[in-house]
Amino acid sequence: MMPQAHPLLDEESASVPEAAATEVSLLDIAVLLMQHKRFIARFVLGAAVLAAAIALVLPVTYEANIVLLPPAQSSSMASALLGQLGGLGALGSLSSLAGGLGMKTPADMYVSLLKSRTVEDATIRRFDLMKEYRLKRISDTRKEFERRTNVVAGAKDGLIRITIQDRDATRAAELANGYVDEFRKLSASLAITEAARRRVFFEQQLRDAREKLTKAEEAMRKTQQSTGVLQIDSQARALIESTAVLRAQVAAKTVQIQGMRSFATEDNPELVLAKQQLAALESQLEQLAGSQKDTGSDIVLSKGRVTGAGLEYLRRYRDLKYNETVFELLAKALEIAKLDEAREGEIVQVVDAAVPPDKKASPHRTLIVIVMTVLAFFFVVLWIFIRRSFEQTLRLPENRERILALKHYWKGKPERAS
Repeated sequence: MMPQAHPLLDEESASVPEAAATEVSLLDIAVLLMQHKRFIARFVLGAAVLAAAIALVLPVTYEANIVLLPPAQSSSMASALLGQLGGLGALGSLSSLAGGLGMKTPADMYVSLLKSRTVEDATIRRFDLMKEYRLKRISDTRKEFERRTNVVAGAKDGLIRITIQDRDATRAAELANGYVDEFRKLSASLAITEAARRRVFFEQQLRDAREKLTKAEEAMRKTQQSTGVLQIDSQARALIESTAVLRAQVAAKTVQIQGMRSFATEDNPELVLAKQQLAALESQLEQLAGSQKDTGSDIVLSKGRVTGAGLEYLRRYRDLKYNETVFELLAKALEIAKLDEAREGEIVQVVDAAVPPDKKASPHRTLIVIVMTVLAFFFVVLWIFIRRSFEQTLRLPENRERILALKHYWKGKPERAS
């Protein structure tokens, strides 16, 4: 029960002028608080006891932390190995374009994979979290698990940090480590699928190249039988072989540039370099072919080098060497794609495995009691000032009339006759 106002304060309040009564000094506030000190003390003490009881009832939670190192960004193995094969470097870039681009991924992509529904549902089923959280739907369990899980990628060090909360310290560590294990399964599956797709691509291209090579060999055999030409001079042979290799490199570099335009602007340094390499290959091809660029037509040779009877033989021989070169490039690319398939099994590495935490993460009982006590003090002081202001307002006759009028109209009574 609120204490009654002190008579001395009431007499002083009635004697001061109305303008002065509206001014509140620090001394007035101190007197008012001392007048209600017992009520304030009881209220604040009750709030502190209630806060302590709530803090003791709140469940204790622990946080387990695990730190991951995502795969380092590096170029494709296909690009690295084929780049050492001299003239076959163009296909190395093509192989890198076919699948190596997926390996240059930032840590944010791994964070998204860690937060994927597949990984979360697998963790929920593995640890039977629906029963643990007492939820009937997996969608609700997933939301609760996401609320207790935090996955972030460090902006400076690039490391991925996972924090999982649970009421049991040991289970919190098991959840964090098991969560990463389920991510490993998903990551390995995605890597195998991506590498298998590239391997299947090169296998299909190799089958097509083998068929074309078989047809070219059969055409060459028929030409030899019909023309009777079994050999050509070494200079023409070298010219044809060099042209076939250059044509294959030009084709590979052209495909690479077309693919790079899908994700890079014309000012991209790698795209500019690829264009310069293509121009250099085309220039070499023009020098070998003569004054005209060879884009699939016959190689322009001087009449003094080849007789009329051997012209058909040269054409077939040129097609044969071209298909042999393409087949060789694709065979090497297929073997390197298989190496990439094995290499893509590399996933994130665990820097710091999760261990059972030795102290709780929440609740902070002392902080809860302090905050509730301070809020209770300010609340009760505000309540005292509001009640005091309301009592002073009721002392004025005109205000009492207004309050009576409000009650009268609130009850819906008709307006009084003047």
